[in-house]
Amino acid sequence: MITVLLFAHLQEEAGTARLTLQLDELTISELKIELQNTYHLTRMDHVMTAINEEYATNEDKIQSGDVVALIPPVSGG
Repeated sequence: MITVLLFAHLQEEAGTARLTLQLDELTISELKIELQNTYHLTRMDHVMTAINEEYATNEDKIQSGDVVALIPPVSGG
């Protein structure tokens, strides 16, 4: 099981701040594709990611029990 934390527009699109996925192992890239297909999340190519509070790349592996945060770019003044 993998926990995914969503922020900003991703949270709005999914209708929740947290997803629990019954997956054992995949890469960040594979997770993004899964979320796009299942939850219709957009602009995933610009999203920063963290696994267990450590920044991660698209090639990094996610294991069962991990917490993944998906952080879209933000702007403000």
